[in-house]
This record gives sequence, C-alpha cells and structure tokens, in this order.
Amino acid sequence: MVDEMAALAMMLMLGLAHVQDVRAQNNSSPAEAYFAGGCFWCMEAGMEKIPGVLKVISGYSGGHEENAEYAMVSTGRTGHREAVKVIYDPQVVSYGRLVDAFWKMIDPTDQYGSFADRGPQYTSAIYYRNREEKEIAEISRDNLDDSGIFNHPVATAIEPLLNFYPAEEEHQNYHKKNPGHYRTYAYLSGREQFIDQHWKDRKAGQSYKAENQTTEIIDQKSESSIRMSDVGSQISEEGLGKKNVAQDWSSFVRPGREELLKRLTPMQFRVTRKDGTEPAFNNAYWDHKEEGIYVDVVSGEPLFSSRDKFDSGTGWPSFTHPIDHQFIVTREDRSLFMSRTEVRSRYADSHLGHVFPDGPGPDGLRYCINSAALRFIPREEMLKEGYGHYLSLFQD
Repeated sequence: MVDEMAALAMMLMLGLAHVQDVRAQNNSSPAEAYFAGGCFWCMEAGMEKIPGVLKVISGYSGGHEENAEYAMVSTGRTGHREAVKVIYDPQVVSYGRLVDAFWKMIDPTDQYGSFADRGPQYTSAIYYRNREEKEIAEISRDNLDDSGIFNHPVATAIEPLLNFYPAEEEHQNYHKKNPGHYRTYAYLSGREQFIDQHWKDRKAGQSYKAENQTTEIIDQKSESSIRMSDVGSQISEEGLGKKNVAQDWSSFVRPGREELLKRLTPMQFRVTRKDGTEPAFNNAYWDHKEEGIYVDVVSGEPLFSSRDKFDSGTGWPSFTHPIDHQFIVTREDRSLFMSRTEVRSRYADSHLGHVFPDGPGPDGLRYCINSAALRFIPREEMLKEGYGHYLSLFQD
C-alpha cells in the first residue's frame, strides 16, 4: 500500500498526462472515456477527429432512469446528460490528453447548459471510471481554473460513471448524416466562436500552468482538428472580442412573473415568456429604418444593429446577424408540427423569434425577430444609455 502511494505521488510529480503516454506503450487494448459537453452531435464531431480516437458513441449518462431515450432526457428531469463514449487507442493518445481536448470543446464555466442548449441535460461533466481518471480530471480542472483563461470558475462536474445508454441511431454520426443542418446548428450555437475566441491564439504545447505542470495542451494537429466546422470563420468582426461587454449582463437576474407583468405590455410578456408571436405587419419595428441598436426588452442585452436590418417581406424585423453572438442562444423548436431554430437572449432568456437559412448576408441567415421582444435605442442616445461601445458599428 505504501509503495502504491509512493508511486502515485511520483506520477503526479512527473505529470499525469506524460506518464499515461509512457504507460500506453505497453497497452495495446482500446480504452474508454466518457464526457458530457452539451449537444452530443458537437462532442462526437470534435472527439472523433482527435488522432488516436477510434470511435465515438452519442448517448445519455448520469441519471436514474434505465434505458434512457431522447424523449425522456430532453425534459431535463431524469438526471441524465447528453454524453459521449470515446473509444481510443492509448498507444496514440492518453486519457490526460483527451481531458485537455475536452476543455477546448466546451465553455467549462457555464453551469446552466451549453451554448445554445439550456438545462441540466446539457451541462458538462467528466465521468471517471477509476481513481486515476478522477485525479487526472481534478488536477486538469484545477490547472484550468488557475490559468486565468476564464473570468469565472470551472463549473464542469467530475462524477463517477454510473451508466451509459447509447442514443437513438438518428443521433449517431449526425454531423455526417446531416452535414448542412449540423453546420448551421454548430455556427448558430456559438460553440465554435467561443472556442476560437479562447483558444485560437494559444500555442501548441503551452500549459495551463507554467509551473508544476500536470496536463498538456494537445498538439497543433489535434487542436486544429477539434474545430466543429469552417462555418465559424465567416463570423463578422463586430461579433467577436466583446467578452468584456458581455460581463455587464452576466449577473443579470430576471425579475419574477409579477414584476414582469407590471413592466411589460401583455404582448411583450406573451412573446418573451410564453414564446408567442406577434402579428405580422402590425408591430413596432417591422419597417423601422432609424439608425441605432435593438436590445432585449427585459434585460437590455444588445442584440441587433439597424445596419444589419433588412426588409424580408415577412412583416417582422429581420436581421442578417446579431451584434454579438455571446448574447444569443439558439435551440431546436419542434412546435407547430415543424422543426425550426428558436432564438433567445442569453441572460434574460427571452424568446426573440427564429433564425432561418434564407437571408441575404454572407452567412445566408435571416433572424426573424418579434418587435415585442425588443427595445430600440437611437444612435444619438446610445452613449447616454450606456451603449457607447457599439457606436463603432456606425462608422463608415
């Protein structure tokens, strides 16, 4: 027992990821790792591109329901998360390196979901199978916390693996079976933009912590391969680099129902809180042409610029893209017997409208938004209202 503890201490001193790479030389059997990082389509697409990964299976893990299925997990009441089972060759890639790659595919500080998807079933987790995996995950998490990369603490859970139920066949290899819809979803979710913003300038081999390193950043080949798609490269400059502004709303707490009923008109409440839709051609901004920005009627989050507004002929305000994707959340909407992509504000969680792939801009998107979810701030009042940072949007 003493010898085992001494050996473990030596492993930690040398660096767990490195030790695992050495161990792997004598291990020819495939190994397994389990992660939850929001939409399993995206996790599967990212993990399978890492050299040494043999197969990735989408599924459900962590809950109390047996034989979990999408219909029950999507309610958020089962305790299950959307997860992936990663089968890998330890001679090529270690468990420690998979953990490092996992951090680069998620927002580890989001405790309420993952990018476009909100709810406990979309929160992130590392599921360990033994003490060694647990310690690797915990040390990697602590190093990430100490790195200063993020302004908030890591919220990703580290839990023992209780179960794993493969998802329905339609969810396996979704990015290959439905590449068009997947690329649109991956772009709209904001996942790739987040990855680019936090990792694109970090060099291969750079550690989370300069001293007492215990985990490694994956090499450049692996790092570039975990990008979800090339769609993210199409993002306009206006939508990047404003994380400092997003923090102004990070502590926003939405008022309760009674307070909102006092503040909002009946139509505003029905649209933002009941996912309603206002009448076409009979709303405040469908043909509004004044210069300025449109913000969330509840929180004030900056959403759209008049420079990106166009006449779609639908009778609702339409925009080619948001001011900043950090304030936008998208999710699948299967109501009304059809499949659409809903648009919500991130911090107020207001229903805004839907986004469609038929817009005139370079991204080919049309954000069809309810006027009732918006408040317009004229250009000349933006500085007074606290939105002076966005005046640069109107520089010719």
